[in-house]
Amino acid sequence: MVLARVRESIRGFADAAMFELAERGHASLFEQLVGCILSIRTRDEVTLPVALRLLSQARTPEAMRQLGPERMGVLIRPVTFSEQKAGTLHAIATRTVEEFGGELPCDTQVLQTFKGVGPKCAHLALGIACGQERISVDIHVHRVTNRWGYVRASTPEQTLAALEAVLPREHWVELNRLLVPFGKHVCTGTQPKCSTCPVLSMCRQVGVRHPR
Repeated sequence: MVLARVRESIRGFADAAMFELAERGHASLFEQLVGCILSIRTRDEVTLPVALRLLSQARTPEAMRQLGPERMGVLIRPVTFSEQKAGTLHAIATRTVEEFGGELPCDTQVLQTFKGVGPKCAHLALGIACGQERISVDIHVHRVTNRWGYVRASTPEQTLAALEAVLPREHWVELNRLLVPFGKHVCTGTQPKCSTCPVLSMCRQVGVRHPR
């Protein structure tokens, strides 16, 4: 019931960047991983156009390897830590070509051996590109689920483990898709819109001090 209400409340808001990227034809594991790395500490409104620009120039590991980190750095400049991310993406592309024949395996342990790839990006990319049941916990998922009182955890990693223990698997991938726009527009970090929230009656409002 909670997720159904959330689903209805976010109609009209932009989709979470990685899901929108997939809708626009960039649904391979490599493309999703690229998009997620670009999104780290960067707003979706910046991430999506930057990812589309980069992938229009190089959407395969081999093409990105040949593009080189300097050119990539220019293309992705609007995102945070653009030079560092360009180096990270070039290293991932190069290793993908050299070790995996140009195609990333749908394996979370393998993905997390790449520098810069943690559970959030690995799980989100695997959920969208490979159809695996994975929970991706970003700042919105962490904040909202703890604010609801659905889980009690102090870090995203702890929230991930807690959600895996209680959330039905059919909602694992969709959770990120729902709670990113919900957390951006309704259950915001400061002054959440509790007065118009569709799930207020089921929310414990943990830590909420100045609701609207």
